[in-house]
Amino acid sequence: MTRRLAITLALVFVAAVTDRAVAERLVVSLSNHRVTVTSNFVGEELVLFGTIEPDPATVPLHPPYDLVVTVTGPPQILRTRRKQRMLGIWVNIDSREFVNVPSYLAVLANRPVTQIANPETLRSLQIGLNNFLLPQKIGPDVADTVSDDPFRQAFVRLKSQQGLYRESHAAVTFLTPTVFRAAIPMPAAVPTGSYAIEVELFSDGKLAARTNTALEVIKSGFEQYVADAARDHGLLYGMATTLMALLIGWFASVVFRRD
Repeated sequence: MTRRLAITLALVFVAAVTDRAVAERLVVSLSNHRVTVTSNFVGEELVLFGTIEPDPATVPLHPPYDLVVTVTGPPQILRTRRKQRMLGIWVNIDSREFVNVPSYLAVLANRPVTQIANPETLRSLQIGLNNFLLPQKIGPDVADTVSDDPFRQAFVRLKSQQGLYRESHAAVTFLTPTVFRAAIPMPAAVPTGSYAIEVELFSDGKLAARTNTALEVIKSGFEQYVADAARDHGLLYGMATTLMALLIGWFASVVFRRD
């Protein structure tokens, strides 16, 4: 009897947790799912709209809410070098390779992420620049390091200066208690490729709902034609560029020739 009672209570607890976990449902829409990069591209700001709905409809909502939008670009392998002045010359003395890290990373929220949830929750969900995994190749191993690692700090600082890494606590705005918008900045130097957008809803410091969407950044026009030619017809592209350089050099020598 005692065992049966314990099992019954456990099932009731699980059902209550499940009901609370699905009490909210996110519905989001992006203003533009495709960003076209041309020769005069100076950047663009996308807008993510969304609503919070009960699921199922009989379960009431639990505002106020917090919202975090994490945008990640296509993965890259990048290297960070540390320089030191030796005999009056700056030389590279050490380097670290970052493996499959996002080429673009934006963490957008309605307030500082440290106020949204406890450090353990933020770390497990990889919310915030300090909690996002940035694996480094250290010898034969690949692993993430602590947030105050000098190579990691330098890497995040350099990417932030380029506008490719950012964390903003004012990019998400609640228009009503259940309707929100988020501004996603895309700088002029944004890499091309597929971008993942993770939207996470918090209530009382706990994850209440999550959803995801995506966007694509592509080149267009003459730049795209050149990129496709270089990728698909490497030999012909090399021969054409070499011939063009020779012709330009010959033409310059004729124009600026001194008799």
